[in-house]
Amino acid sequence: MFEFDPSKKYQKTTKSRSVIRFQDCDPLKHLNNAKYFDYFFNAREDKVPKLYGMQMSEIYKAFDAIWVVYNHQIAYIRPAGMGEWVKIFSRIIWHNHNTMVVEYFMTNDEETELKTMLWTKLRYVNEKGQSATHPAKLVEFLSSVSYDDIDYEDIDFDMRVRQLKNEVANAAIKIF
Repeated sequence: MFEFDPSKKYQKTTKSRSVIRFQDCDPLKHLNNAKYFDYFFNAREDKVPKLYGMQMSEIYKAFDAIWVVYNHQIAYIRPAGMGEWVKIFSRIIWHNHNTMVVEYFMTNDEETELKTMLWTKLRYVNEKGQSATHPAKLVEFLSSVSYDDIDYEDIDFDMRVRQLKNEVANAAIKIF
């Protein structure tokens, strides 16, 4: 289970490299819109244990609760093409007592062109599917790994897309 170390600076953004597979593409040789979700979620699932030393299954075992998705907002900006290498980023950008928002985005391999951005809202629920409050240990975790440079409550999704396009174009993607 994740143990918060106040002397350690945790990486706030996961970063992965992936190739767009033939079987995930549409007839135009672009990544199928629904497959972006698989690429985003798989990349985060692969990176979180390496960065933070925890598996999602450990949270469920320890607290009899887990996060479930209840909302997505996605912007398709530039297509990811068959055989193309891309970079996939993710980070928690906001949380409260029972909800968190994860921002995902994909760029070209050189990190100079934004392809897609996704915001996913997740609710923390118990084994009966009822909303639950984050335990103190999880709040500590979320606080230590959340990306603080986005004022989620004062920016809407479209504004954030424009802001992120600018960050990518200016090579200003922050990992910490």
